[in-house]
Amino acid sequence: MSGSFALGVYLAWSARFGRGFAERKLRERVAAGKEDPARLDERRGIAGRPRPEGPLIWFHAASVGESLALLELIRTLLAERPDLTVLVTTGTVTSAAVMADRLPGGALHQYVPLDARPFVRRFLEHWRPDLAVWTESELWPTLICETHARGVPMVLLNARMSKASHDRWRFLHGMARSLLGRFDLALVQDDLTEIYLRRLGMPPTRMEVTGTLKEGAAALPVNEAELSVMRSEIGGRPVWVASSTHPGEEEMVLEAHRIALRTNPRLLLILVPRHPERGEEIAAMLDEGGWVYTRRSLGEGPEPEAGVYLADTIGELGLWYRLAPVSFVGGSWVPIGGHNPFEPAALGSAILHGPYVTNFVDIYQRLAEARAARLVSAPQPLAEAVDDLLSPDRAAAMAHAAWEVVSAGADVTERAKAALLDKLDGA
Repeated sequence: MSGSFALGVYLAWSARFGRGFAERKLRERVAAGKEDPARLDERRGIAGRPRPEGPLIWFHAASVGESLALLELIRTLLAERPDLTVLVTTGTVTSAAVMADRLPGGALHQYVPLDARPFVRRFLEHWRPDLAVWTESELWPTLICETHARGVPMVLLNARMSKASHDRWRFLHGMARSLLGRFDLALVQDDLTEIYLRRLGMPPTRMEVTGTLKEGAAALPVNEAELSVMRSEIGGRPVWVASSTHPGEEEMVLEAHRIALRTNPRLLLILVPRHPERGEEIAAMLDEGGWVYTRRSLGEGPEPEAGVYLADTIGELGLWYRLAPVSFVGGSWVPIGGHNPFEPAALGSAILHGPYVTNFVDIYQRLAEARAARLVSAPQPLAEAVDDLLSPDRAAAMAHAAWEVVSAGADVTERAKAALLDKLDGA
């Protein structure tokens, strides 16, 4: 594979100065509440548990969305190969909490070490993976190079690259080519990502466009008792959900809700921020707007007099999508790139979204072609769409079309499983 001056400089810096920089970064992140102090040594590559005997597949995912997309694949791998251990690493406190709740038996979670050579080497020497799998586009140079140097087969799974990410890597083309050339295989989400990766130096013979794992993911789980309680508390009220919202979106969603209330005075909005820790901030916004609301994080239910239910908790989207026949999927009215539309689609909720969906452009295009999702560009069109889809037959038709799109991609997980086991057994 070709060398890279920039990569050489980075690796030399990581070896000589990376530890000191990483320790400062950890102190900053602990102070900001972005690290779990009880598990901080994992970020230094010090394992929190012993390595089990037998073959081990290591998956690395950046955060919640990427790690959730792996769950069904991990279940199928362990069902077929009970001798395996699966290690999942992520870098956020939220993802660690979700993985603790969702990972099946035979799978472990650890925080990924920061990209300093001493930390990375300590991590690899302990876990000794038989196969290393990176998801989407989380590429840390030291981690990749040190793993490759140990002769561990490496797969880039569910690979996705936005234009912005491609443009940034283009200025470090030699580094990108050197890093991508270390992967034995890339399973790519869409044709555009395949083009971007090929431009950056990924050998075309090592790439396969398979679609996204999120298509084959199992429906989000739910606590059936909670679902029954919530259905009883909501009663016969019409309801819609605005999920995974970001700063700047809640104001527009609330404006749309205010408009929709004119024709549906009993309408309930379930507002689910992407980051539940913003609950206080959003509650202050609701107070300022004169809204009557209740909060999930305070143990409150959707009271009859409340027009908004602030669902500021982690890991309950499976509950909200089952309750609401209409979902506005956030991260799409601000330049975030959108969030996973397959989650509401798999649970029978009609999908509305804004224009910023670059993270899922191929998926949204297919949903639009099937008339399974609608683009709404502002509060007024959103209110009109919610009002229209409160008609059960219209919402059901959209939800059914979306479910068919989801079902069509269910073989992605099987293809990924076969490819990983082939690499593992061929190691």
